Amino acid sequence: MTSGSWQALTALPRIPLNRLFEADGDRASRLGLDFDGLYFDFSKTHLDEPVLAAFAALADDLALADKRAALLAGEPVNITEGRAAEHCAERGTGNPASVENARALHQRMNSLIGAIDAGALGEISQIIHLGIGGSALGPKMLYQALRLGDEKYELAIVSNIDGSALEPVLERFDAHRTLLVVASKTFTTAETLLNARSVLDWMGEQGVDDPLGQVVALTADPEQAVSFGIDETRILPFSDTVGGRYSIWSSIGFSVALALGAEIFEDLLAGAAAMDSHFETTPWAGNIPVLAAFADQYYAQVRGCETRAVFAYDERLGLLPDYLQQLEMESNGKSATLDGEPLALHSSPIVWGGVGTDAQHAVFQLLHQGSHLVPVEFLAVVEPGDSLDPAHHNGLLLNCFAQGAALMAGKKSDDSHRNYPGDRPSVTILVETLDARSLGSLLAFYEHRTFVNAALLNINPFDQFGVELGKHMANSLSADDGNRLDASTEELKKRAFDV
Repeated sequence: MTSGSWQALTALPRIPLNRLFEADGDRASRLGLDFDGLYFDFSKTHLDEPVLAAFAALADDLALADKRAALLAGEPVNITEGRAAEHCAERGTGNPASVENARALHQRMNSLIGAIDAGALGEISQIIHLGIGGSALGPKMLYQALRLGDEKYELAIVSNIDGSALEPVLERFDAHRTLLVVASKTFTTAETLLNARSVLDWMGEQGVDDPLGQVVALTADPEQAVSFGIDETRILPFSDTVGGRYSIWSSIGFSVALALGAEIFEDLLAGAAAMDSHFETTPWAGNIPVLAAFADQYYAQVRGCETRAVFAYDERLGLLPDYLQQLEMESNGKSATLDGEPLALHSSPIVWGGVGTDAQHAVFQLLHQGSHLVPVEFLAVVEPGDSLDPAHHNGLLLNCFAQGAALMAGKKSDDSHRNYPGDRPSVTILVETLDARSLGSLLAFYEHRTFVNAALLNINPFDQFGVELGKHMANSLSADDGNRLDASTEELKKRAFDV
């Protein structure tokens, strides 16, 4: 702990959750916050008035308000790369020139969608979207969450370089009716470009006269896409100040907007913009991303929790834990402060999770009786996404609510094997209706929460040099330039490639 505010937090008494509820009859209403069709219940965390006051002091010590203002104004908050982080400009908040540029690029995207809908590229009915990391995780998560099943276009999103991921798509798609969308910020991503060349080869083998004429590029480096052979009229740029894991709001969302409708994408942006405004203008005590980050830091730094579990009690949100893994662990998995000093605190928690009720029969044993203290986050949707007997959805919701209650209450027993300690924290996020606007607000909440956590840790959430190291090592392994790595890795290469 490096400051007096952190030390003040660790010195506070640790009051069990049941006693917090007993002492405050309004706790559920005070720590249950409504926002535009979303309800955030923080009451089953150990946040109380002294803890919140200590975090407010910490936020002031670390100039959280100034850091927030810098982010939302489009100032260069990514200090290691000397640039801004302008994903908020994509939805209307930021440097005016960047906001106007984003609007112009969105209009360019909508114009291309209109042209494709009108048949300008032929009778397209299928889309293969190639990307990796944020260029694939975001679109895949959105498509699963928002699709209704009657879309004009079938969308397949492939990220893995493993041919077993791409080949089944090629086997069921019609090359003459397929649009290939290549998403790469730099347009040099090795995995994505290898997959793209395989799709183009497949198109040629299937008799498509001009495979490149059925390709759209999504990139922050249009010149690289032109060099690849893609006509500039089918290149949708986005700003290089928009990071990959924050890029769904940019042209990276093209495939989803095409498949589901441009109006869906506009609603997504509107929902995110509403959360941006809430984050910018709301005092700490009622600021939803800030309160979530306070809870995150309490469990990481005060209680020593190294993980956080996220469970979506809705099949449509099944990819959200994966999306959050990249958002949080790539952003805040750092070990150096903004000043270049070693980080003396725990960095990002290890984010993991799954889908309820499946997860209850797999991992919840550890959550209820294991020796690890794991803060849990539940997500549920009030309006069902199906037309079956309401018993399905009612049972889903009741299971979700029961798990949070059981984690907190526990159950004492003289039989140690049947004793449940309780006092285990959880947050529940209840979505009234899962649509593009509510999902946009939810994703922007997670982005701002991630930023606040970084501000409290005094780290940069907008670079990812660890990822770059892995890419460099992979290139070194494939170069066959005579440079040897460790004996273990050389043996693995020998066994795999017989070299």
